[in-house]
Amino acid sequence: MTDQSWAGVRQRVEAVGAGPGGGKVFGALGHKWVLEEPLNQDELAELEAQTGVRLPEEYRDFLLHVGAGGAGPAYGLFPVRRVRGRWRWEGDGAGLADLARLAEPFPEQGPDQKLVDDLLAQHPEEEDFDEMDGFDDAMETWDERWEAVMFAPERTVGAIVISHLGCAQREWLIISGSHRGTIWSDCRVDDVDLAPLLDDDGTPVTFARWYTGWLEKAERTALSVP
Repeated sequence: MTDQSWAGVRQRVEAVGAGPGGGKVFGALGHKWVLEEPLNQDELAELEAQTGVRLPEEYRDFLLHVGAGGAGPAYGLFPVRRVRGRWRWEGDGAGLADLARLAEPFPEQGPDQKLVDDLLAQHPEEEDFDEMDGFDDAMETWDERWEAVMFAPERTVGAIVISHLGCAQREWLIISGSHRGTIWSDCRVDDVDLAPLLDDDGTPVTFARWYTGWLEKAERTALSVP
């Protein structure tokens, strides 16, 4: 998606938010249809210099021509802001991303399904214990292992959290590696591993498709309100 393809997107977002049906769109109470001002070229250059990586083209064009964050999928697109001279993304879970490792490629293999299956197979079941204390101890041990394995920092190098869906479910934008520019779902809180978002034809969803798909749906939702 080129910068010309983003033409009019900001105005469309503002129009949905100003309409009578804007409040019916999921997440609108979170982002309130506010879009931050776009970055200028110098700001984008400083952001990329600090992180040591060129952002995916669709996303960097969005930052330049639409906004630095705000209104967007779910509870909004996490804004990127300069705070005390340093650039960072802000939002619920944004701190999960290691900004010092954005240039490292996101793991090539993606989720390790065997690892997930093995962990889930070891999940304690209450009926297997004679006493509740034993079950509670087993659950605590399992939770600690799940978190240590599934939330290991090296599993999300080269990526940033860009959106929060509620209940600790999030979405990541891959910055580096073979999956660069695609959006991944993070439902690890519900014992589901990281996974790429896929279009109806199985194609990985890129940033532009993710954002414009949300906007098209939001427009339909808002227009359906009498």
